[in-house]
Amino acid sequence: MKSISPFLTAEWRKLVMANYPVDRQVLQAYLPAHTELDEWNGQTYVSLVGFMFRKVRVKGLAVPYHTEFPEVNLRFYVRRKQANEWKRGVVFISEIVPKPAITWVANTLFRERYRTLPMRNEELTKGNILKVGYQWKFRNNWNTLTVDADAQPVMLEPGSKEEFITEHFWGYASMGPVHCGEYEVAHPRWNIHPVHSHHIECNFDNLYGHVFAGLKDQAPASVFLAEGSPIKVYAKKRIG
Repeated sequence: MKSISPFLTAEWRKLVMANYPVDRQVLQAYLPAHTELDEWNGQTYVSLVGFMFRKVRVKGLAVPYHTEFPEVNLRFYVRRKQANEWKRGVVFISEIVPKPAITWVANTLFRERYRTLPMRNEELTKGNILKVGYQWKFRNNWNTLTVDADAQPVMLEPGSKEEFITEHFWGYASMGPVHCGEYEVAHPRWNIHPVHSHHIECNFDNLYGHVFAGLKDQAPASVFLAEGSPIKVYAKKRIG
């Protein structure tokens, strides 16, 4: 059991995850020191992820008007070996939220790549179908990430791509050529809602860089909806 308190507690709910195979050479430029790319069946991936932050508290305190909001991010997967243990984590290309204060805290204290854009979200259940969607406005156009899924979640299948994508419990950020930041994100194993259909419109080129432009016309290898859970984020450590 941890003897230290988390920096942030919240709930991450209704995580839409669209997963794209990407050449490992593309991701090398974003790789923090002391980490290496993590693969599933020999392939490296980026994920476009939309979800809801709920019940947010920073060091136990709720900040008025900042306890619930959507986020959309583009991320990829890494690992770092410590002693005989592999720590499996994520690196964010960019994270989008609708609150400027969240952007300031994340970029200043966690050295992340947040930006503030207008956002909206939807969640609607009709019979056995759950519709979840996230939209973010960039250069006067709305980007969208939406799924229709089973309303009833199921357990993760061991060894599946969904397990690989969801079970990375560390965050890493570059802190120069010889250092990286490392922080733990603790949460239980998530159930998922099988997805029947999805709709994605995203200006990958201008939002995330020219090397990701091809994703606009590329079908994701998989799209799924994770139920989510309460989470705890612990303070970042400087490695190296």
